[in-house]
Amino acid sequence: MCSHKLKSAFTFTIIDEKYFYIMVQTLQAKEITLLDLETSFGLQLLEDEQLFREWQDNLPEITNSEKQQLDRVKASYANLLKYPPLLENTVKMVVLSPLLDLADFYLSPFHIKSEKSVEVFAEDEGVKVKGQIDVLVLFEQLVVVVIESKQAAFSVEVGKAQLLAYMLAVSNSDKPVYGLISNGSSFIFVKLIKQETPKYLLSRLFYIFNPGNELYTVLRVLKRLGQLATNAS
Repeated sequence: MCSHKLKSAFTFTIIDEKYFYIMVQTLQAKEITLLDLETSFGLQLLEDEQLFREWQDNLPEITNSEKQQLDRVKASYANLLKYPPLLENTVKMVVLSPLLDLADFYLSPFHIKSEKSVEVFAEDEGVKVKGQIDVLVLFEQLVVVVIESKQAAFSVEVGKAQLLAYMLAVSNSDKPVYGLISNGSSFIFVKLIKQETPKYLLSRLFYIFNPGNELYTVLRVLKRLGQLATNAS
């Protein structure tokens, strides 16, 4: 068992030798900022794309059937946007859940644990809404894929500090940790390298309404990260 503390208030406890469960105590993750992580852990952003090739190289192909399902996801999301506010549970159900299913993250050896709400408030069509860290995809201590879903009103930038805080907590070895921030329409992959001074890198932003269907590439990257997790075991 090990713990990481952010300014003595935000505590992560990691248990179990194979699957890792996270408990968050005392301080809501909404209060964590990138400055907190930089100050407490010396976290640094790297911009060397050669250190994060996993979202670009050796991506598995997807089938025509998977493409058709992703086209349906895109069409469903576009339809739901006509009827705001699009709350976070809807984003999870319509966009993220199909992606996780197609990437086989609901099957062994992966284990998914939904976390308690992390409140991030915004105003959407006069309705107060909150963000939530919805899903953690955990596989041993080698590679962890963390997915964060935000309500459609939030930029993916809102969830970056919260996601990195969780990634720092589960990163108790020199193996990289991978994450994905999504608000339903935008997706950014994150790689955390846990060294004496932890460093993180970002992929480009994938946007669901760019020409074509960028969900194809998002799924391919998720599948690739799943391969890395199982191959490293």
